[in-house]
Amino acid sequence: MSDRRPTIYDVAKKAGVSNATVSRALNNKLSELVKPATRKKVVKVAKELGYKANTLAKALATNKSTQVAIICSDLARGSVAEMVKGILTVAQAYKYSIIIVPSPQDDKTENLVSDILSMRVDGVLYMVDEITDKRENFLKEIRDTYNIPLVLVNTCIQNDESICSVQIDYEQAGYEVTKELIKEGRKKIALLTTLKRYPISILKENGYIKAMDEANLTPRICYTSGNLNSNYDDITAFLNTNDVDGIIGVRDSIAISCMNIMINNGKKIPDDVSIFGFQNTRYSLLTNPELSSVDIPVSEIGAKAMKVLTSEMEDEKPNHKGRILLKHGIIKRGTTK
Repeated sequence: MSDRRPTIYDVAKKAGVSNATVSRALNNKLSELVKPATRKKVVKVAKELGYKANTLAKALATNKSTQVAIICSDLARGSVAEMVKGILTVAQAYKYSIIIVPSPQDDKTENLVSDILSMRVDGVLYMVDEITDKRENFLKEIRDTYNIPLVLVNTCIQNDESICSVQIDYEQAGYEVTKELIKEGRKKIALLTTLKRYPISILKENGYIKAMDEANLTPRICYTSGNLNSNYDDITAFLNTNDVDGIIGVRDSIAISCMNIMINNGKKIPDDVSIFGFQNTRYSLLTNPELSSVDIPVSEIGAKAMKVLTSEMEDEKPNHKGRILLKHGIIKRGTTK
């Protein structure tokens, strides 16, 4: 006897019905569409063959692929990996499979459109920090022209909330973490942010500037690529011309790069300089002293985004717009007083 697992086609052939009928008969939500006698026959044959319904059966019955595309640029980043983990947890619960689609570095969104369409995905989760005009047009084409449900994950379109996004209130978080350093008595607080004008980086910067303005303090902003190799040169050049007693890095990795430079230059942390990161990744616990950070529920952001997308995929009329904001926190460790 063959060890091959029975398929939906085997059940259909033996029961004398179509593949779609088998799929509907074995799907609790759709079984009422099948005549009771036929449904009973299909269930009996499936049991005899040892067949178990799978995602293919669901696809045949509903004309859906049960696949979701995650468009992302850097899976190596700790926060991105955690968000994908949250997405997978929900996707598995709802029986959706995930396809990872690398975001093109050159803004060639035409190829990205064709890739997404060829995959016949039921929905798209977009996890790329940068949203240029071309990328914005791509996102709206996917949603409006091809009617593919879409949710932005931990990113957003500046001044446009027509596409649903799941994130935290980054402007408020930037404001709060700056206020924490001001409460410590720090007056020369610098923000280390990304050279590329990512939407969420801009929101963090807006919150920082607001808090500094309220305290009549002069903003000091260092722009770096975020790449570990270039962080050293960018931050070193900034520190050579700016005397600071407080640092906020828009990513934990940027804050840690700055801390290492300062320690190598003889600065005592946090006696001379207090430092905050952003995201509270696992790397914040591997530094000495341990890094204080804005705590972002990255796994929950991924899970929530997948839940929202699932509801969009199951409903013909999308009903989620604007920004869905999850709660954030501030965790103080050894790099602040």
